Amino acid sequence: MERRDRAAARSGRDPDRRRTLLEAADRVIQREGPEASMAAIAAEAGISKPILYRHFGDKSGLYQALAERHTRKLIEMVSSGFSGPGDMRERTRSTIEIYLSMISANPQLYRFLMHRASAEDAATHSAMGTVIRSLARELGELMISEGALPDRNRGYVWGHAVVGMVQTAGDWWLDHPDVPLETVVGGLTDLVLEGLPAAAGLRPFSAGDPPHGLPSAMSPL
Repeated sequence: MERRDRAAARSGRDPDRRRTLLEAADRVIQREGPEASMAAIAAEAGISKPILYRHFGDKSGLYQALAERHTRKLIEMVSSGFSGPGDMRERTRSTIEIYLSMISANPQLYRFLMHRASAEDAATHSAMGTVIRSLARELGELMISEGALPDRNRGYVWGHAVVGMVQTAGDWWLDHPDVPLETVVGGLTDLVLEGLPAAAGLRPFSAGDPPHGLPSAMSPL
């Protein structure tokens, strides 16, 4: 972060000013949703649109700065759920709940980054894809390292499948806020820990499985 700030300062872009502009963008997106215009963001910041772009290089730079600003915390929080205390069921529930709670706390920003910005800008699409793949790889490596899945390829396949499933379910849930969070978390947890193992002919995880090192958690039925 400090290295980026120094680089921005050398290029004549004040990092404090950039943060102020990003905060203005956040307010407009929270207020107007994913269709928020660049002109509205510039007006919120009290500058013209060309000056807004100048601080970030172009619109793509602004999108990427917003993506980095909000995905860094998401990755940190979700990763803490992966590696937190408790058995596999407890950690799975915690991780899914953290993710869903974070996107529901900022639904407009989530939709802007995942749908609007990613659709309009290839670099932002790539950046958001990298976030998803990183989380999927981390989950796959966790299952492999704990002995849950001795087959590395299956671990990575399952990691990507689970992350994609939770992301898609989260999109649906944002459009159905009447559904309780606990219902969504419980349904996804059951599918991950019971549905996938059953499909592969393996024993599902149980609440009694140890927190780390799971050589028997997914032994054949």
